[in-house]
Amino acid sequence: MKFNTKAIHAGQKPEETTGAVMPPIFQTSTYAQKAPNNHQGYDYARVGNPTRTSLEKLIAGLEEADECACFASGVAAIDGIMKTLKPGDHVISTNDLYGGTYRLFTTVFEPYGIEFSFVDMTNIDEVERAIKKNTQLVWIETPTNPLLRIIDIEAVTKLCAGKNILTVVDNTFASPYLQQPLKLGADAVMHSTTKYLGGHSDAIGGAVATSNKDLMDKLRFQIKTSGAVPGPMDCYLILRGIKTLHVRVERSVENAKIIAAYLNDHPMVGTVFYPGLKSHPQHELAAKQMNDFGAMVSFSLKDDTIEKASEFMSKTSIFTLAESLGGVESLISHPASMTHGSIPKEVREKAGLKDSLIRLSVGIEDADDLINDLNQAF
Repeated sequence: MKFNTKAIHAGQKPEETTGAVMPPIFQTSTYAQKAPNNHQGYDYARVGNPTRTSLEKLIAGLEEADECACFASGVAAIDGIMKTLKPGDHVISTNDLYGGTYRLFTTVFEPYGIEFSFVDMTNIDEVERAIKKNTQLVWIETPTNPLLRIIDIEAVTKLCAGKNILTVVDNTFASPYLQQPLKLGADAVMHSTTKYLGGHSDAIGGAVATSNKDLMDKLRFQIKTSGAVPGPMDCYLILRGIKTLHVRVERSVENAKIIAAYLNDHPMVGTVFYPGLKSHPQHELAAKQMNDFGAMVSFSLKDDTIEKASEFMSKTSIFTLAESLGGVESLISHPASMTHGSIPKEVREKAGLKDSLIRLSVGIEDADDLINDLNQAF
């Protein structure tokens, strides 16, 4: 079964009682039992919900994983993974990553005795040098947020193979339509389902897909014990969104390529960060590792100041100034003060993230209208 078909049918079947084609929203907190612990697969909605199960099966199918566990948000999914570790464990992460991930690692888990190393993971030698005897997890984010660097998933996972080091890929920017990390050797793949999977900026969620049974058992335990679960309505909305994932992402990528080329040739633009440009340092790796180059574009102005960047971002009208990404609508954001504001300035700048950087999440509007909007902002 090919991806476009799986996006609609993977793990899905008509509801058994009524034959409903779409999974119902099971808006319930508990389930009747015939006798103590004698139930029909569900006992309490924190542990499981049929709408959530449908979503988990669909995401597992798209990522070609045995199972998927869904969470209340993307950071809740990361939190669940981190809670499988113990004090004294060491984690290697990219130094260019989502600010919420960095905040969770450094302000929540470091105080509990988990050690983190943030390195340039586009350089496999840096990853190898960072490995210690207590390294238990390598956290890969690719394309990275917001500089859109590409990390060689296969090279990193081969490096960790046989060392008892878990490799997890945050696949949010790519979506399973553009990249399937488990095929490249990763142990697990994580998503903020709020983004491309949901696709309509109307639901919050997270997910971890894996064929590693031990990891999945630990994640299910975290769900039951910590309770960071998505509600059935959010699960339904994300389910509905996934069914158009392929057509939405295809159109967004088409638009992003046009906009990246336009920005690359604009006299008022300094640097454009987009893997689809041949000038991108990991362009060939992106072409090999991904099915296409994604719909995220970052850039700086030639007058590379925070004042000029702020002025530009305040002038767009079709590009909405807002956090998040992956919806049908185009967004413009300022990573240094929005998505990455929790990372100290000196840490951001060391990783290459300037305060003047502008990030675009390109939607599915008409490309001419998007270009005209940027034109009037310039």
